[in-house]
Amino acid sequence: MKWSGEQIYIRPLEADDVEAFYEMNARNREFWGEFEPDFDRPEPTFEHTVGRIGQQKERAANDQSYFFGIFLKETNELIGDVSLAEVFRGPLQSCIVGYSLDQAHNGKGYTTEAVRLAVQHAFERLNLHRLEAGVMPHNRGSRRVLEKVGFHYEGIAREKLKIKGVWQDHCQYSMVRSDWDRLKSK
Repeated sequence: MKWSGEQIYIRPLEADDVEAFYEMNARNREFWGEFEPDFDRPEPTFEHTVGRIGQQKERAANDQSYFFGIFLKETNELIGDVSLAEVFRGPLQSCIVGYSLDQAHNGKGYTTEAVRLAVQHAFERLNLHRLEAGVMPHNRGSRRVLEKVGFHYEGIAREKLKIKGVWQDHCQYSMVRSDWDRLKSK
């Protein structure tokens, strides 16, 4: 199953995507390291990547998290990922939106399109009510993605995540179902 935009499509990663996903992560490790939280885990290996994709499929089957590859329509090249993580049901009906794009493909509108497709999936297929995203204040490109999709700035979450050994503030953004419904009707 995949969801298509004008330039890209998103779909869950499969076993056939392991090599491309591993290589993309290795190629962008330093670039993404500026923004990714510190994890207490060893450097990813090919076997770790196989396990990660399997774990993501299991988490989706249990309605806990949804993880999609971002692919160029023209070439089917894997160029990034977008996720709907930490799905909460009950009275919250929410999740956290995250995304990464291969550095070589930045600035072409691909991330905005992928996040918009993931948001559509969250509201229209998963029937969630609220989506949240956090971005480091100096990550202007990522902040712009959220704003173009329709997220609202809520304020600063002080010392939210540990990145490169330092607790970093994050700009908090959200979108609720009524925001999405208004955007769709335009």
